[in-house]
Amino acid sequence: MARLPVGIRFIVSFSRDQWYRAFIFILTFLLYASFHLSRKPISIVKGELHRYCAAVNEGEVEFNSQNQKASDVPPHQRPDNETDCGWAPFDRDNYQQLLGALDYSFLCAYAIGMYLSGIIGERLPIRYYLTFGMLASGAFTALFGLGYFYNIHSFGFYVVTQIVNGLVQTTGWPSVVTCLSNWFGKGRRGLIMGVWNSHTSVGNILGSLIAGYWVSTCWGLSFVVPGAIVAAMGIVCFLFLIEHPRDIACSSTLTAHSKGYENGMHRLRLQKHVLMEKNKPLDPEMQCLLLSDGKHSAHQNHTIVLPADAGSGVAAISFTGALKIPGVIEFSLCLLFAKLVSYTFLFWLPLYITNVAMLLLSGALVSGPYALITTAVSADLGTHKSLKGNSHALATVTAIIDGTGSVGAALGPLLAGLLSPSGWNNVFYMLMFADACALLFLIRLIHKELSCPRSAMGNQVPFKEQ
Repeated sequence: MARLPVGIRFIVSFSRDQWYRAFIFILTFLLYASFHLSRKPISIVKGELHRYCAAVNEGEVEFNSQNQKASDVPPHQRPDNETDCGWAPFDRDNYQQLLGALDYSFLCAYAIGMYLSGIIGERLPIRYYLTFGMLASGAFTALFGLGYFYNIHSFGFYVVTQIVNGLVQTTGWPSVVTCLSNWFGKGRRGLIMGVWNSHTSVGNILGSLIAGYWVSTCWGLSFVVPGAIVAAMGIVCFLFLIEHPRDIACSSTLTAHSKGYENGMHRLRLQKHVLMEKNKPLDPEMQCLLLSDGKHSAHQNHTIVLPADAGSGVAAISFTGALKIPGVIEFSLCLLFAKLVSYTFLFWLPLYITNVAMLLLSGALVSGPYALITTAVSADLGTHKSLKGNSHALATVTAIIDGTGSVGAALGPLLAGLLSPSGWNNVFYMLMFADACALLFLIRLIHKELSCPRSAMGNQVPFKEQ
């Protein structure tokens, strides 16, 4: 018998679960990268909406005056949809305030909508909810660009488009984080989501390249093309996204299972596992939760609700219920101040620091913690043991944490703009205060992590095998 080709041997070396898991990883990566791709055009097109055209105007005046001396031909008239200094109404002297209003309208709508998005997302199928959000986001991204083709100069039109786009884009983050967390267990979640979170940079790079290709010739296409891409990815989401591994009888953990797990032996092993868990003492984290509650004993027998069977018939968690999960409030407020610093650096730091090495170091130190909170930490809290297997909390928890962080993302650049005229020292004092607040909200959690396991371990009784 001939030996199998190298490529085929590589394919069969992975299990069915691993291939599905890799597929979901790549698919959710591309889906959220397309969201970031659609957010980038506005920053690229700003230079075209208002151009520094003083020198151009002087040249045109000189050129037109020479023509008028040679003949009685009237001076050149620009198209109705374009003025000497850009696109109305952004050609005015207050263009900075108008362009800034576009950014803040999107960020504020995104922050407010994120709180509602998680609650709605828990009660709808992720695939339908995410598909709707991507189709709507693509439509409103393209709508902004249609203002170029239909000669729209109403400032309200562009603001309303940004607000609605910010609202519908909130469907993305809770959905993809929930889906990815369903497929990957806690063992390597930090590493996996750290790699997966690079979709932000990939989407921003692609968005800059696509928007920059048309910005100087037809800036409307800088929005229409990314909008079409997001809408197309929404169709891909509807056709291929698998919300949970149980939908196709896959395992939700990263550990490999024997063939006996997939046949009739699975039921017997599962029953044995449940019987053993009944007499097993609580782990340190759960003991801390129960002891701090003051209502249960650490030695009380309990029943484990298996995550694989959870979610069917279990009511979705409420907003206040999600806030009661240990660590949600602390990490939410920590992320608020972390994103405040990160987005202030993103918008203002290039004006202050010109060394590329310093920019890289600042970005690594600032963006790393908030990226970890929005991914791995949100997923861990959404599947916290205090929920007892209720899988209908992940989207709400993710939305609360990221929504609170988005408030900081909107406040940071605004405060920097207000403080910078009085000197950059005041801006950095504000950033240092924000960093101190972010650390302050983590102190209690750090103390709990260090103290609770020790005290809980002392109260454990030895496990006796039945």
